[in-house]
Amino acid sequence: MLIENTVLKKEDEKVAKRYINRDLSWLSFNSRVLQEAGDETVPLIERLRFLGIYSGNNDEFFRVRVAGIRRLVKGGVTFIPGTQDCPKKVLKKINTTVIENQNVFNRIYAELLSNLEKENIYLLNETQLDEAQSRYVKDYFHKKVHPALVPLMVQQTKTFPVLREKAVYFAVKLLRTSADQTEFSLLEIPTSLPRFIPLPKSGDKNCLIFLDDIVRRCFKELYAVLDYDSIEGYALKVTRDAELDFEDSVSRSFIDKIKKSLKKRKTAHAVRFTYDKSIPDDLRDFFVEKMGGVRNYSLIPGSRYHNSSDLMGFPDLGRFDLLYDKQRFTPHHILRPHESVMDKVRQGDILLHYPYHSFNYFISLLREAAIDSAVTSITMTVYRLAKNSKVVNALINAARNGKTVNVVVELQARFDEEANIKWADILSEEGVNVVFGPKRLKVHSKLCLIERVENNKTDYFLSIGTGNFNEKTAELYSDYTLLTAHKAITLEVKRILDALTSKTGKFPHTKRIILSPNALRFNLIRFVNEEIRKKKLGKPGFIFLKMNSLVDLELIEKLYEASQAGVQIKLIVRGICSLIPGKEGLSENIEAISIVDRFLEHSRVFVFGVGDRAKLYISSADWMPRNLNARVEVTCPVYDKKIRSQILAMMETQWSDNVKARSLNYRKLNKKRKIQKGDRQIRSQYEIYRLYE
Repeated sequence: MLIENTVLKKEDEKVAKRYINRDLSWLSFNSRVLQEAGDETVPLIERLRFLGIYSGNNDEFFRVRVAGIRRLVKGGVTFIPGTQDCPKKVLKKINTTVIENQNVFNRIYAELLSNLEKENIYLLNETQLDEAQSRYVKDYFHKKVHPALVPLMVQQTKTFPVLREKAVYFAVKLLRTSADQTEFSLLEIPTSLPRFIPLPKSGDKNCLIFLDDIVRRCFKELYAVLDYDSIEGYALKVTRDAELDFEDSVSRSFIDKIKKSLKKRKTAHAVRFTYDKSIPDDLRDFFVEKMGGVRNYSLIPGSRYHNSSDLMGFPDLGRFDLLYDKQRFTPHHILRPHESVMDKVRQGDILLHYPYHSFNYFISLLREAAIDSAVTSITMTVYRLAKNSKVVNALINAARNGKTVNVVVELQARFDEEANIKWADILSEEGVNVVFGPKRLKVHSKLCLIERVENNKTDYFLSIGTGNFNEKTAELYSDYTLLTAHKAITLEVKRILDALTSKTGKFPHTKRIILSPNALRFNLIRFVNEEIRKKKLGKPGFIFLKMNSLVDLELIEKLYEASQAGVQIKLIVRGICSLIPGKEGLSENIEAISIVDRFLEHSRVFVFGVGDRAKLYISSADWMPRNLNARVEVTCPVYDKKIRSQILAMMETQWSDNVKARSLNYRKLNKKRKIQKGDRQIRSQYEIYRLYE
């Protein structure tokens, strides 16, 4: 089952004469994730997990984007800043699209449950248990679940409780028929327990049950002392505004401000109220009223179960045949075990390509620096770290070994604020110099600079990349990291890091590294203009870009101008794309695709021109106003001929994808390419494995 938006509706086409609204484009991206869940070639349990990814994406979308648009509506703002989009109309379209996608989600989910049963895996509800399973559920409830449940009789409370983000609740209706008496209760499903509970086998059937249904099965026991005849529970969930509220500051007190804001986030305004569509009207209306009324958030009728993001953790039950093949890493052709990484980098630039290469190569570099007596300092930027970070361990060991270790920690990495506060405290306690960066700018660049002094000679070794220093996401996200000792580049990065650690906010002028917010926008426009000039002189004009999001209207207009001048433009955009490709009179020379597959395409690569003289950059920045104007981003040129050829080969492989690539052309949005008879199937992520091997 595939979801294909084949043609924009007439009213949408009028609005989208030159741009696609970024939020509607994001919903289109999440539809591509939903396509993966509906793709029969994807392993069965992985399809369930794609449903979980889709649901988690949706939750964050409402917490961040929908919450922001609602604030504009409440503030009486007529147009979303930087666009001609009316926030009220966008909200209406979002609601309609989300409900349509939820219906698709439900159909795919039902299909997957049926397919699981063909594999002898049954997800049972509380009415489908045999005698042994019923005993097991009852025992599990009393030992594990009951102690964690606190029913609230909400009609009796003076203050209605605050419903927590990421929690699922039961709205419970209790009825005593003899006295014609009804009462409402609120019950939170404990998040401390697994969502999916394995049950005793029924014959040769592998069986699981939702934790929700264990609670449903034992409603009468839970409310036994109240002596009600009928007890019914219906799931509901609230999504809250995730925007933090604090003044700009870079002092230590900034941590306290973030901590206070995180507490406020837990009680922030609701932006979405999702409920079981079979809930009785009186019960639903009661909770809607108590939550502040229907006008204050989006009402989304849903299925029996919420927090479907938990499907990302659906148990494999030992059925590895229903999963992707086990993750594997290809050996790097230059780096060898137990050999000095710095020696290899000194000989020439090295490219790491995650997840095809192991993140342990970078960890080896840090560990080598930590014990090398000639290394004097390590300075790096931190945006998101793994839960049990090997990076932090290596930095702490370096500090203990007498190195000067400087870490720029970005406290405003959304949803990682608490984790980054924790890491800042841990690093500080171990003697690491922790800095929080300049005012009003998020430090999103991915930099690690090692200084080594031997025989009065100073060498610098740099790791610069497109993704975070996070060993867990490096197994799932496709990113590039360049290891280099290039003198000019490392010295420019040193000056940038000096500016960050000194907290002056005064960034240096650089010739090779392109820094945002100082120079990235200007240089991107300059590079596009160069291709336009080439074309006007009768030479080939070519632009090849890969990124997560393309939203900035000034740069989109510049690409339109290049297209109209005859410049060939190829775009690989995973997520939001506000540019309209392939539109007559506007963008005939622009083609755009999106690849959604096993790994999340996260790298940013910018190519301008053809042949040896082409400019090729890797970057931490997407083409969005926030990346260009309000973040410290680093875009780095690639000079090494072999690495340039390697990156270009990967780009062309992805462009040739005819299995997982979707068109972003507005007349065939999200359609996969048709494979002609005799054509070889090219699934780029698997093809890249073969290229490396």
